[in-house]
Amino acid sequence: MALKTKTPFLLLILSFFFFTFLSPCSCECKFRANECTKVQGMFVFGSSLVDNGNNNFLVNSLAKANYMPYGIDFPLLGSSGRFTNGKNVIDIIGEHLKLPVYIPNFNDPETKGSKIVNGVNFASGGSGILDNTGAVAGEVISLNKQIRNFENVTLAELEEQLGCKSNESLKDYLFVVGSGGNDYSLNYFLGLTNSNVSLQDFTANLTITLSHQLKRLYNMGARKFVLMALYPNGCSPMARARNPMTTGCIESLNRAALLFNANLRSLVDSIRLEMPGSTLVFVNAYKVIMDILQNPTPKGFGDTKNPCCEVGGTGTLCKEGGNVCSKRNAYVYFDGLHPTEAVNIVLANKAFASNLKAEVYPTNVKLLSQI
Repeated sequence: MALKTKTPFLLLILSFFFFTFLSPCSCECKFRANECTKVQGMFVFGSSLVDNGNNNFLVNSLAKANYMPYGIDFPLLGSSGRFTNGKNVIDIIGEHLKLPVYIPNFNDPETKGSKIVNGVNFASGGSGILDNTGAVAGEVISLNKQIRNFENVTLAELEEQLGCKSNESLKDYLFVVGSGGNDYSLNYFLGLTNSNVSLQDFTANLTITLSHQLKRLYNMGARKFVLMALYPNGCSPMARARNPMTTGCIESLNRAALLFNANLRSLVDSIRLEMPGSTLVFVNAYKVIMDILQNPTPKGFGDTKNPCCEVGGTGTLCKEGGNVCSKRNAYVYFDGLHPTEAVNIVLANKAFASNLKAEVYPTNVKLLSQI
């Protein structure tokens, strides 16, 4: 009888040991689409190149893309607020990661409960690393405010949904940051910064500010970062139109982007010393897009200079209900600044799987997701 009494108790102890210490999944796998895959989802921060509709909910924002022809090639979601004709780079990276849903935007009242377990997009078109960037675009959400939204609202709800603390779960998310371009075009080059500040000093300040923002995310539990380089905005139709006497790209804008990108790439190495256990990937979007602009035909592109859509007065955004080109996959730019889905596909594919350190450094998103 003693043996029979002890046997169930022994099985209970062994079961507890197995599920507590040997089970391949921990609490953060609770909502995972592919059980115990390495990446649960993405949290996205930045500007219009990665925004998927947060500005739709900002009454006074002038930087919106929630009307046709934006989303003309995205029948599932339509004019959702993405600044392109179809999917943006975040959508396509999410597909590569086999995430079950497109990442919802923070400002949508429906983004709550189980809808946040695969990540949230906090990005805001017109915003920047600096708090005063984007004032000319009306209401925007600065990178600092985006991080506060994550910390003060999403984090607690995520812990409740996953049933564990953020320092356990956040290591399984990618933190994608794509910001900085507007700090030049909607701040420095508009003279909003002290005129005595050199481009080098302004860029150094941007880099330091961004490093503090990354450390804030790290201190909350983030460990896997994807940092998007600035695009060659000096080659955009908007930049060309504002400088009609200049042939080719506007070098002052591209020089600023290259300077920032060099600092950002260096930051990937230097900041790891202050963020032990973290891994950062630099995606050289500048090079990827410049390669398309300089040699478009082999990649299937034909028009590298004109916007696909009819742009409005500022030359940046599509005119609501305006004309749109028919061969959108052949255009690099959809509006005056933002690339077409075809370019986003090339960029996302490179970010995910390129083995060239000139394009991704020190590794690619696919390998980052497997850590």
